[in-house]
Amino acid sequence: MKRIKTIIEKLPKSILALIMISVLTACSSDDNQAESENGTENPDTEVPDNGLFYKVISVKNFQGSTSDENPTAPSATLYYSLEENKPVEGSYKKTKKWDMAFGGLYASFLSGNNGNDTKNNGYQAGGVGGIAIVAKPFNEVVDIPADSQFKTGIDLVGTDDAGSFGAGTGWYLYDFDGIVVSDGKNPQKAHVAYALGDPLTLFNGTIIPARTIILKTANGNYAKIKMRSVYKDLYNSAEWFRDSPHMYYSFDYVMVPKGSTKFEIK
Repeated sequence: MKRIKTIIEKLPKSILALIMISVLTACSSDDNQAESENGTENPDTEVPDNGLFYKVISVKNFQGSTSDENPTAPSATLYYSLEENKPVEGSYKKTKKWDMAFGGLYASFLSGNNGNDTKNNGYQAGGVGGIAIVAKPFNEVVDIPADSQFKTGIDLVGTDDAGSFGAGTGWYLYDFDGIVVSDGKNPQKAHVAYALGDPLTLFNGTIIPARTIILKTANGNYAKIKMRSVYKDLYNSAEWFRDSPHMYYSFDYVMVPKGSTKFEIK
């Protein structure tokens, strides 16, 4: 130790200054890494592939609101990361950790994570996401829309105009009285939410085409999504009734990297 101290004392002050700068820079880098690991977002950090690109991912029974006591009151917003295929806690709302939000009525209105839109859940968090919907079956959706086609607000895609409380082209049809899809004779077919991942035939013979969600993730990747059901472990519309356990979101998705123009499965 004495020898090291002697060497340091004999070094020119200019050399000592450079050594101190290097040490401080290294410490600063370590601190930044620690912050990232503890949940502080680095806007330049990209979520790794995790082996989720170019394949069909199935999510079953992602749990939302199950209370019917005040059905018109908005439920707590839920968050899901498509890039990591897992739910995200609400405390991470102002981060890029989530890609799809479930909000509004029964937490059933979908939106993406966008940091530039003041109305978005992820405002100022750095996300570049958005959401779109097309009246096409999941397997037929190949082309990725231009970025201008993605909406960036909050609670954007939910109930379909063909049912009750319609709000445009939606991913599900809500049959309040049980007379849109059914004949109105079975009270258990009232207040049923019909996911439109597949075509749906109404009581009057009208066929509602399948709908596919297209989502741009917080980091700019793309996903197409087939919403399959809001009822626990039930995926056929004939099995959906008023008292079936809900809301348990089940959906399939395929994700491709940012810069892609087509959805592919490899």
